[in-house]
Amino acid sequence: MTGGEVAGILVAVFWAILVSFLAVVLVRLAQTLRATTRLMAEVTEQAVPLLADASATVRSAQTQLDRVEAIASDVQEVTSNASALSTTVASTFGGPLVKVAAFGYGVRRAMSRDGRDGRDGRDGAGAPPEQVRRTIVVGRTVPAARRRKRKD
Repeated sequence: MTGGEVAGILVAVFWAILVSFLAVVLVRLAQTLRATTRLMAEVTEQAVPLLADASATVRSAQTQLDRVEAIASDVQEVTSNASALSTTVASTFGGPLVKVAAFGYGVRRAMSRDGRDGRDGRDGAGAPPEQVRRTIVVGRTVPAARRRKRKD
């Protein structure tokens, strides 16, 4: 055998190995493509019902949100009505009730003559009104106890 024939045989052997390797790779690739096709078909079969369920759930949620929005607007209306009623009641009964309470307080204070606070015209020692010295501070009332301390 000559050198050219040996080289030809070696090239033929390497070519056969390369073709065998490529054949194995193509067979494996074909199996992978078949498995991928099956997987995609199964995913499609399962995804379509899931998407339909998700769509129905979104529609239901939208319906519930519409109901909640209606309830919230009703609550807002009730709140504004309650505020208006409260304002009306306060303006109608508030002034007269404060006046009645102030009158009752004044009557109670006028009726009490125990002399503890000096508001009945006498000081804490029971001195007549002529002898009571009053201290006037603009915008402020000085308690009787502080007035007595200033005298000392």
